Amino acid sequence: MQNYVNWFRTAAPYINAHKGKTVVLAFGGDVVEDERFAAIVHDIAILSTLGLKLVLVHGTGNAMDATLPEATQEAGAARGRRAVSTQDLERITGHAGLLRARIEALLSMGIANSPMHGARIRVCSGNFVIAQPLGVHAGTDFGHAGRVRRIDRDGISAELVSGNIVLLSPLGYSTTGEIFYLGHDEVAVAAATSLGADKLVFLEESLLTDAAGNVQRDLPLRLAQTLAAEQPSAVLDAAIDACQGGVERCYVLDYRRDGALLCELYTRDGIGTMVNRDSYESIRVAGIEDVGGIMELIAPLERDGTLVRRSRERLELEIDCFSVVERDGAIIACAALYADTPNRSGELACVATDPGYRRSGRANRLLEHIEARARDGGVERLFVLTTRTAHWFVERGFRPAELGELPEKRRELYNYQRNSKVFIKNI
Repeated sequence: MQNYVNWFRTAAPYINAHKGKTVVLAFGGDVVEDERFAAIVHDIAILSTLGLKLVLVHGTGNAMDATLPEATQEAGAARGRRAVSTQDLERITGHAGLLRARIEALLSMGIANSPMHGARIRVCSGNFVIAQPLGVHAGTDFGHAGRVRRIDRDGISAELVSGNIVLLSPLGYSTTGEIFYLGHDEVAVAAATSLGADKLVFLEESLLTDAAGNVQRDLPLRLAQTLAAEQPSAVLDAAIDACQGGVERCYVLDYRRDGALLCELYTRDGIGTMVNRDSYESIRVAGIEDVGGIMELIAPLERDGTLVRRSRERLELEIDCFSVVERDGAIIACAALYADTPNRSGELACVATDPGYRRSGRANRLLEHIEARARDGGVERLFVLTTRTAHWFVERGFRPAELGELPEKRRELYNYQRNSKVFIKNI
């Protein structure tokens, strides 16, 4: 029971953070036809009931694509696409209709074997994707193969506001009444960028790896672009396109892992590959070259008494304890971790964020980084001494504590004139 309570307390902040956010979820037809898809749909239903605005984009599957002509290697819009004849389109639309019906049927079940069994989840499909033909490339007429021209953003947004899940097929409709076969990844990227989605999630057979086969967990955009150049990947290309189009984060999950969606969205570390749009912003351990930037950042807080004054010499000696948020070469946030390994504890200190970047979530991400760094070093609890930001720490899981709960060495250094309050968090 305690494990359940601990899990619920850990998940609650993420449940709250994702409420009302728009998430586009893309998966191929092979995923729909897999026996594990019913469990995935149950998780999708849970996400909907927890307040996420969901847009689902399904494909037709590798078996269907294999019946089409060889993919072209031409550059431009036709790269990697296959020509689609009228007969091909008839088979594709029929198969897409069956997959769509399966998804809608499973979502109509609600959440089986749970207190929410029978919950009414509405699914809306329609002509939300406007397409145009690929045309002729290098002498090849691609027929009914098309590309996204635009997304009916207002129509989809209206359905999401009404609490409906929107389901998009890999089919688009032209203003002349024609049907075109599209790549479901392209539809997902177009929908995510048009809607300004908070997240775009791809369900695949495996996570992204480098040339050596090492799983990539966190890929800033620049690193993702380098990896894509070295090791071409359709899903990685799609994630890069989405990030460049304004989507903050894209994820690639292994759909075969039970509960992958829930684990990725409602746990601290997740279990998939994340491509992050802010390639020019990173959180990292500080180096000696960061001393000047840190001093400039904390100087105003030292002057008004929020932080204890630190000399340049002290900063240089303690620089390995600091972590920073760097944005385009500038230090915009910092925090220090002073580990007390024998006592499995650590002090969080010198937490500061540039005024222009406050209330943006960066301090939260920096705290998560510090906590991860602390756990890696064997620290089991963090303590902080503060005079003016008590509520901020309490809101992030720290509890008020007595001076006697601090390690002995830290108690001996306590400054009674500052009269700082003590807070502790088990990590």
